[in-house]
Amino acid sequence: MDLTTSSVRVDCHFHVFEAGRAVAQARYVPAYAATIKQWWEQAGRVGVSHGVLVQPSFLGEDNRLLLSTLAAHSNRLIGVAVVSPRTSPHELAAMHALGVRGVRLNLSGRSHDLSGWAREHAYWDRLLSMGWHVEVHTDPGRLPDVIPQLPSSLHVVVDHMAKPLNPRPSDPTLRLLGRLGPGRVSVKLSGGYRLGEVDPQETAHSLLDELGCSALLWGSDWPCTNFENWADYPALHATLSQWLEPAHLEAVNRINPLRLYWGVGKE
Repeated sequence: MDLTTSSVRVDCHFHVFEAGRAVAQARYVPAYAATIKQWWEQAGRVGVSHGVLVQPSFLGEDNRLLLSTLAAHSNRLIGVAVVSPRTSPHELAAMHALGVRGVRLNLSGRSHDLSGWAREHAYWDRLLSMGWHVEVHTDPGRLPDVIPQLPSSLHVVVDHMAKPLNPRPSDPTLRLLGRLGPGRVSVKLSGGYRLGEVDPQETAHSLLDELGCSALLWGSDWPCTNFENWADYPALHATLSQWLEPAHLEAVNRINPLRLYWGVGKE
């Protein structure tokens, strides 16, 4: 499909994995499989044509399934992998050729201290030279602790609505995002059920007010690991229309992800 056509719609956050497969230190191991075929079937029903495949935390740096999936669907998928400073430039280049455009730091339930990573200047420089971004998933209210530890030259994509402690603009997370602006950060409107007592619709409105529409992306978070009862794809897709006005949907569903992940319209 031509990326410039108006029919392009992008799901910016979903996972695939095999039943029972996880790294040794995983805290959660799904007993079921989530396949790319299942995702395409679900996504196609609501007009989603492209996707961003994100490495789940329980697979760690074992990106084999992600990479093989990208190889089989290279014209329609982008990948966000889990890699470390140990990953060689050759490996990063091979990932880039398959469609990886970002690295994920899943800090949820883990230490948010990145002081060790901050010293890896060569690693960050390699990511920057390839045009990659860093995607972060934090515990609620912890984004202000993490952002200052990341290189200011890298674009940051924040998972699951940035997990503020409250949905009002006075929240430190939302204030931080407003200061950073859309040139430095993008936020995924995904996983509203991961916000606990914080209202996702009000959070979406505050994110729109603080960042503007150009910094927002939509992701299904399918198959909603640990929240599988929410894994109704049409309902997940419909939430965006509940959170935002129709005038914003074209940017969030198509224009913004094409610019960030495929470079369409990027100056």
